[in-house]
Amino acid sequence: MICPFCRIPVCHTSEERVKRLKVLMDKGNAQAFSQLGGYYDQGLHGMPQNRTKARELWVRSGELGCSQAYYNLGVHYQAGMGVERDDKKAKHYYELAAMMGSTYGRYNLGCYDKQSGNFDRAFKHFVIAAKAGYKCLEAIKLGFEAGIVTKDEYANTLRAYQKSSNDMKSDTREVAKACYEE
Repeated sequence: MICPFCRIPVCHTSEERVKRLKVLMDKGNAQAFSQLGGYYDQGLHGMPQNRTKARELWVRSGELGCSQAYYNLGVHYQAGMGVERDDKKAKHYYELAAMMGSTYGRYNLGCYDKQSGNFDRAFKHFVIAAKAGYKCLEAIKLGFEAGIVTKDEYANTLRAYQKSSNDMKSDTREVAKACYEE
């Protein structure tokens, strides 16, 4: 089977996957560092579970521009996965992820601000995340009902969310989804 994105044969063994990732890492590919970090985090594809190594790879990946890697670091510090729970570090990594465009990081920042009572800032994060396609419209609705989100902001967010959702639909995405599900 051929990958619908890169047009090369799909890897059939864990050794092939890791070898390809290491070639990409040698070229400075941020996503490859992040992916291998995930393998270490979960103990997949022949990698031993080593969350310290995963975090090292995610830091490098984030430095190279991968928002998902910073988001993963935030999750680890927020949940205390392999490290002592540290909300300050978690929020820091969510901020880095959000600045790089992570809607997940943006939403989690909103949750932190909401918990600390900074509702205006929290709902600004939620609005940005929703406009980018993150499914947090219920939070926006609650903000509207509480008078924190204006009627225009609410309507604009709904329109932007719908547009973002429509923009993400494509035949290629459906082919890739089918390929992944096989």
